[in-house]
Amino acid sequence: MPTDRRFVSQLSHNEQISQVFLASDKQLRPNRNGNLYLQVELSDRSGSVNSRMWNANDNDYKAFDNGDYVHVEGATQLFQGNMQLIANRIRKARPDEVDEADFTTLQTEDVDKMRERLTEILRGIKTAPLARLAKGFLADDEFMGKFCRAPAGMKNHHAYQGGLLEHVVSLMELVLVVGPRYPQLDTDKLLMGAFLHDAAKVDELAYERDISYTDAGQLLGHMSLGVSMLEEMVRKIVAQDGQPFPDRLLMELKHMIISHHGEYEYGSAKLPMTLEAVALHHLDNLDAKLASFTQLMTDCPNTDSNWTQYFSQIGRKLFKPESGS
Repeated sequence: MPTDRRFVSQLSHNEQISQVFLASDKQLRPNRNGNLYLQVELSDRSGSVNSRMWNANDNDYKAFDNGDYVHVEGATQLFQGNMQLIANRIRKARPDEVDEADFTTLQTEDVDKMRERLTEILRGIKTAPLARLAKGFLADDEFMGKFCRAPAGMKNHHAYQGGLLEHVVSLMELVLVVGPRYPQLDTDKLLMGAFLHDAAKVDELAYERDISYTDAGQLLGHMSLGVSMLEEMVRKIVAQDGQPFPDRLLMELKHMIISHHGEYEYGSAKLPMTLEAVALHHLDNLDAKLASFTQLMTDCPNTDSNWTQYFSQIGRKLFKPESGS
């Protein structure tokens, strides 16, 4: 099985490439002259690069599916500050050409450690109704299996299998530090909000190989799905132990789910209106932003500069730390 490769994060201008990538978001598009070209996102565990194959046709488009491993021959090119790969040939890869480890951002032992930590934190919740709720989710093997495989997003942050678990554990660790600093915050409630806020990404996204939206994800989104998921689990634990779940607490948990993006323009159904919802939004944003900006620095092709390229999506360049700092 092949072991040597140039990872996406290592690619530089004008390199000849002949190796395997994971394909997603393929499109057959016309250029200004009406000639067709194939556009496809190519990725490995280090990141992704946009690829184009000129003078393509329908057969080239149908030669592979999104989520397939493909063997690509071509050359890298810097275009308007972004790395791209101009492909001469793209074909479906043979099984003997694929090393799955090249496409796994988090190794099994990493996921296992984070799952253990998640379980430890949830079992440390003392508030009785929230402890019952945490126990219900932990006992749901199907849900926990998906929770530990799902990404946290399509592209912006933690966009890889296991990314949701990594993001949520990191966020809950922040809660454990920040919560006790502010006595007016209910740390148990905030911990549960951190656990639940993105939990429905398990159903919003498809993530067997490439990451895409499910039909439910497109139509409803993870906040709406998250509220339904929470309601279903509450019904389940009430049926199991016969104890009622406090209506106000349930309402506040729902509010944290639907307000955690913080602003209407970013998809929140409501603005944060409880202290825990405010804290959740800002801590969630902190963890997501640091992960996203770190990935932008890692992927930037300006390897000889202290500065990244200008990123239009964030309206700035980023200053890269010195190696080892």
